[in-house]
Amino acid sequence: MSTKVKSADNLPEKPGIYIMKDKHDKIIYIGKSKSLKKRVKSYFKDKHETPKTHVLMKRFHSLEYIITESEKEALILEANLIKKHKPHYNIRLKDDKRYPYVKIINEEYPRLIMTRNIDKTGSYYGPFTDVGSVKKTTKFLKSLFKIRTCKNMDGPCLNNQIDLCYAPCNDGISKKDYKKIIEKIGLFFGGKYSQIIDDLEKEMKKVAINQEYEKAAVLRDQIKSINEVMEKQFVVFENDLEQDIIAISNDKDNSIVIVLSVRNGKIIGKDDFLMSGTENQKTKDILSAFIQQFYRPYRTVPKEIILEENISDKELIIEHLSDLRSHEIESLNSERNILEKKDLKENELESNLNDKLKVKIVVPTDGVELRLLRMASKNADIIKKQKQKMKSAMIELKKYLKLEKLPRIIEGYDVSNISGELAVGSKVSFLDSKPNKKEYKKFKLKTPGPDDYAMMKELLTRRLKLLKKNIGEETNQEPDLILIDGGKGQLNIATEVLKEYNLEHIPVIGLAKEFEQVFIPQSNYLIIIPKTNQGLQLLQQVRDEAHRFAVSYHRQLRSKNFEHSILDDVTGIGKKRKINLLKEFGEIENIKKASIDDLRKVKGMNKKSAKSIYNFFNGK
Repeated sequence: MSTKVKSADNLPEKPGIYIMKDKHDKIIYIGKSKSLKKRVKSYFKDKHETPKTHVLMKRFHSLEYIITESEKEALILEANLIKKHKPHYNIRLKDDKRYPYVKIINEEYPRLIMTRNIDKTGSYYGPFTDVGSVKKTTKFLKSLFKIRTCKNMDGPCLNNQIDLCYAPCNDGISKKDYKKIIEKIGLFFGGKYSQIIDDLEKEMKKVAINQEYEKAAVLRDQIKSINEVMEKQFVVFENDLEQDIIAISNDKDNSIVIVLSVRNGKIIGKDDFLMSGTENQKTKDILSAFIQQFYRPYRTVPKEIILEENISDKELIIEHLSDLRSHEIESLNSERNILEKKDLKENELESNLNDKLKVKIVVPTDGVELRLLRMASKNADIIKKQKQKMKSAMIELKKYLKLEKLPRIIEGYDVSNISGELAVGSKVSFLDSKPNKKEYKKFKLKTPGPDDYAMMKELLTRRLKLLKKNIGEETNQEPDLILIDGGKGQLNIATEVLKEYNLEHIPVIGLAKEFEQVFIPQSNYLIIIPKTNQGLQLLQQVRDEAHRFAVSYHRQLRSKNFEHSILDDVTGIGKKRKINLLKEFGEIENIKKASIDDLRKVKGMNKKSAKSIYNFFNGK
């Protein structure tokens, strides 16, 4: 429970955290100290240590504090509260909820799923920034170990019939054997590939001796599959390393942090994270804040963390990380079993065990670690330049289009149809120059065609009506710029709809493809942006993505239309003939009007099938 105070003199000389607030009672900074009184007093000096502290104290209005049992407890509480409240003046790890985790659900027969939400109902691995790669890995593990994917376990399903599930719902595998499989999946995500293969090889020899040759063959195939994945995906080093290599590249306002994960001597992953609130901060303080917020109870803590330079509160952080590592039961049991085989005395065993589980923070001067650190640092610099380029593109658009603010959220719209048939519309959304696919929307349009203007009006009306209705909701942010795929006509439609819903303050432009000209409302002048300009390239990317998304949805509907057609009722017309007829004539109405001779000319048709279609549509 926090306590409010009006003066630093009233604070105790005990460890804890202090919470600074502005006049609106909003948290602006959270700090920790082994002596609250001494630390907070330092903020009230005439001269401040940094410009950031000077600005912070200008906004400061009131203070609360929480006493903790130890400095280590204060460190943990500070990281948790910063993650929860995201105070403006703290160095903070941008929320990684956008990245998925792999979760093994705590069930009688556990399942493997991808999720962005953390709770206490399972074990977690991640987060993973390469979503495509983790999807492939999850799919590979499900098929390799044949674990269940169904929610209800209501009888053998198709997966069991095609040999992709052991069917625990039908007693196809014992709980003991299923648990062993789940343990192997945990080892896989922990980078313990050699241990998995050793276990599988022992199991294979055992079942072979028992003449269970079918089971041995399954295990042999699993070993082969894992070896193939290891050969393709992982960079291998001679030493049996278990490390996270952390490098940083600082920008004016933010910092890019790269984490290379090495397990069992193999690079198994590379993740990048954004730290905000790092302006005028020392690298050692940014790294310290990152480590405190990055390593959580659901994230694996390695034996060693390799850094470019030493960090603030190093010994305190090492103690905290070692506690997190010791809570990993699998790791603890594994190390204990290894040491017990050496016949050590109990006190020696505990001493060795503590040494094994203690995390080391290393600043290398040569060797493999330094090479890895340089590799990570180079990656951080590349990502920083990419982000600078993205920001430059938005700055260029703001300048050329004379926008009031940076166009961080850009929405692009397009329609797609063939002669008015199966009309669809698309809305794509870009956030900070990158596709934000969770905000994409597709629309099945009802407007009769062909009439592109009316279809665009329906698309924008449906979208903007919803936007107006839900304004103010966190998940319903207004765009900073709307882009219409088209010229003056489509743009006029857009301005009409914006006016109808009192959203005229949202900037809107049209981008004509032929000459890449930018149209703006209520003006006969075109804006010509140089072809090499990053701003124009961003607009082209949004426009092309809106077009791609609309066309792909249209193709999807066409495919379904091919599958379900009135032609299916015609005797002698199968799938190939149906597709060829639709390709040739475009739509059913044209097929109805065709003569027998015209129908015969279509690939795959003969006189009998042509006559069958003709008679079907002409009532004969």
